Amino acid sequence: MKRQELEHIIRASGDITDQYEFVILGSQAILGTEAHPDAVFTVSMEADIYPLRAPQLADRIDGAIGEGSRFHDTYGYYAQGVGPETAVLPDDWMTRVRRVQNGNTNDRVGYCLGVVDLFLAKAVAGRDKDREFCMALLAQGYVLPEDALRLTERMDLDAQAERRLRATIRRWAEAACPTRPAGPEG
Repeated sequence: MKRQELEHIIRASGDITDQYEFVILGSQAILGTEAHPDAVFTVSMEADIYPLRAPQLADRIDGAIGEGSRFHDTYGYYAQGVGPETAVLPDDWMTRVRRVQNGNTNDRVGYCLGVVDLFLAKAVAGRDKDREFCMALLAQGYVLPEDALRLTERMDLDAQAERRLRATIRRWAEAACPTRPAGPEG
């Protein structure tokens, strides 16, 4: 997916829901930070999105411009209407979002997860594709392991899940950047 395609999804989501602000989760949130990221970050042809003030309207987005829709068939990319519960995030994630708003969004706002929050959400999900994406974020310096480790305590995780997440972050950091320390133990 390209930045202008994400902008199109934001604009279309606004038209469908009559909402002004949207949250973009998932890998394509990187487009809020980096307009032209490396191909490893833009493999997905979907943007996970929900209206900030009315997340219950995400189903409308999914139905109108989701996978298999006429929109998808026409443009080759699509939106997946999701909810705030889709991603496990630090409690202050909204302070790090990257705003996408311009004429291509019809001046509607897309709040893309900040890169460290995107990394943490994907690390919690822990799928193979998430691991590859996260390791690329680490290897290319988009995320510093110590920043991610510091934010784990601000996530709604039990003690065991937080320990697992911290171990995962250290392991991925060591594999992605073997000459750089992964951050403090604990």
